[in-house]
Amino acid sequence: MPVGTAFHDRTFALCQSLNYREWSGYYTVSVYEVHHDHEYNAIRNAAALIDITPLYKYLISGKDATKLVNRVITRDINKVAVGQVIYCCWCDEQGKVIDDGTITRLEQNKYRWTAADPSLRWFRQNGLNMDVRVDDISEKVAALALQGPTSGKLLKAAAEAEIANLKYFRMTQGKIAGVLVDISRTGYTGDLGYEIWVSWDDAVKVWDALMDVGKRFDIQAAGMLALDVARIEAGLLLIEVDYNSSKKALIASQKYSPYELGFGKMVHLDKENFVGRSALAEAQKQGVPRQLVGVEIDWTEVEARYEKFGLTPAAPTQASRVHVPVYLGEKQVGKATSTTWSPLLKKMIALASVDTEHSKIDTKLQMEITIEAMRQRVTARVVKMPFFSPARKTSVPV
Repeated sequence: MPVGTAFHDRTFALCQSLNYREWSGYYTVSVYEVHHDHEYNAIRNAAALIDITPLYKYLISGKDATKLVNRVITRDINKVAVGQVIYCCWCDEQGKVIDDGTITRLEQNKYRWTAADPSLRWFRQNGLNMDVRVDDISEKVAALALQGPTSGKLLKAAAEAEIANLKYFRMTQGKIAGVLVDISRTGYTGDLGYEIWVSWDDAVKVWDALMDVGKRFDIQAAGMLALDVARIEAGLLLIEVDYNSSKKALIASQKYSPYELGFGKMVHLDKENFVGRSALAEAQKQGVPRQLVGVEIDWTEVEARYEKFGLTPAAPTQASRVHVPVYLGEKQVGKATSTTWSPLLKKMIALASVDTEHSKIDTKLQMEITIEAMRQRVTARVVKMPFFSPARKTSVPV
């Protein structure tokens, strides 16, 4: 059964709803209150504190650490400076994505690597005969995401660290409540935000300090339901929802190339050999059959469909991870994988995997919705992603 993270004593006390889910063997709050409105609004209008400890975390060190990282990921780690963080994916020999995550270059030959799925065996297999050490630090390091427009000012007040000029996807070290922490300008909300990495034993001290200082910045603990809405608005993918890990796929169509997921810019074919390079070079040359796109659902049409049944439509209260068909005329050309009502944009939006020939911006497709157990179709227009990307996300200083 699941266990609590390093912050469980604090999150449990705040979780009025007792609405939890399991994430990598840990209890994770879905929503603290009855509804996630306040938590979502904190992400977009104030500051939200999210426990992301269940992420798998690995420390890569040793003379060949850089060589191992470069062998596994599709990006060129040699272009990454110490103190820089990158988002990346890694593939199998057939060029299909195994997982995606972030890598922080802590030193010249020392990296912290996060992953959604367990990856220890894969990393160690690829490091055979190398002078490298791969340590699973998942149960030693706790992590918090501090996200939202006031998160920078809050962190400046709470931390003894260089926050004001911390650039996007960079990290710094400092102290919070006298505890040593790493702070990275990263997150999964598409907004201004930071992730804080702290030793498991001192984690609660950091939580308490942030919540105490955060009172004047309208801080709110936030759970997975609010995060799901925010990450869809930001066009950020979720493994086993928007795509399958090739390690878990049962059939060929469940495996995805980086070029099918919008990860093409993260594939550096000109670097030294890496796992899946030959297959990816071929995929780049031949093209891929489908693309991950963003679609905007015509809400006027949704209202009209409901009106036929004598019903008034209600905007979905939470994001859906249920796959639904996407059509062009009578032909199915793809599927929507994550759908949500965006409170900020006042639109219904979705991430969808569609045939490449129908993936151009402004292409009008149809997405299936169900009313009274009757299948309906409404217009879903392909739009530019991300749906939401405020200037504050990347601007400095805060």
